[in-house]
Amino acid sequence: MPELPEVEVSRMGISPHLVGETVAKITFRTPKLRWDIPQDLKKMQGQVIRNITRRAKYLLIETDVGCAIVHLGMSGSLRVLDAEISPAKHDHVDLKLTNGKVLRYNDPRRFGAWLWTEDGTHAALGKMGPEPLTSEFNHGYMVEKASNKRVAVKQFIMDNKIVVGVGNIYANESLFSSGIHPTRSAGTLTANEWQRLVYEIKRVLDTAIKQGGTTLKDFAQADGKPGYFAQELQVYGKASEPCPTCGELIEEQKIGQRNTFFCNQCQK
Repeated sequence: MPELPEVEVSRMGISPHLVGETVAKITFRTPKLRWDIPQDLKKMQGQVIRNITRRAKYLLIETDVGCAIVHLGMSGSLRVLDAEISPAKHDHVDLKLTNGKVLRYNDPRRFGAWLWTEDGTHAALGKMGPEPLTSEFNHGYMVEKASNKRVAVKQFIMDNKIVVGVGNIYANESLFSSGIHPTRSAGTLTANEWQRLVYEIKRVLDTAIKQGGTTLKDFAQADGKPGYFAQELQVYGKASEPCPTCGELIEEQKIGQRNTFFCNQCQK
């Protein structure tokens, strides 16, 4: 599943090709992805794309009359192509521009979404915590939110109502690099530990976005799609392999229905 860094890189990849351009036509080849595709999206036709922003893992394609809200789901991806290139089997949405280019949405599992809002609000965007790379996400905020919470810290930092976009990969990696065991109750972390964990979450996400920057050219190539970019992972997916710090074997267990990887020696 595309996580926050992949979605941010998608935003960076398509923005130079779309912002300032005019929408000629929007085409749906399926009536429904995760939810029904609203016909109101056709209000974008004839409108100039003013900006493309991100909220959590949603992309907002903004015009003067409203904006499209795009979620990549489990398998979705976006490309900017010449409009005459024929769509493939799982190309479900085309946002055609007057300059002859098209933003094409591909989604084999159809678990993504194209939604519409005229005022910037939508149920899909409600009840979300701060963005992790902003100043609003800080250790003081987390100390307050975690007070007396018994939930495992890994589940806590993956809760979008607390902070958005810390997906499973990045939760595992941030907890490892901060030396905090994923099963600890969130309320037991000290202020210093929260400061360290918040710092590592920001660092890990920022590093992943920078690594993804090497794939930006792929968003405008006909012979390939932007995919998951190479990441330098320390523990995620490495059960029974030696810990890169101490050499003990990485362990794995389910926490909140998600695979969790950690070193019992290095994480306390």
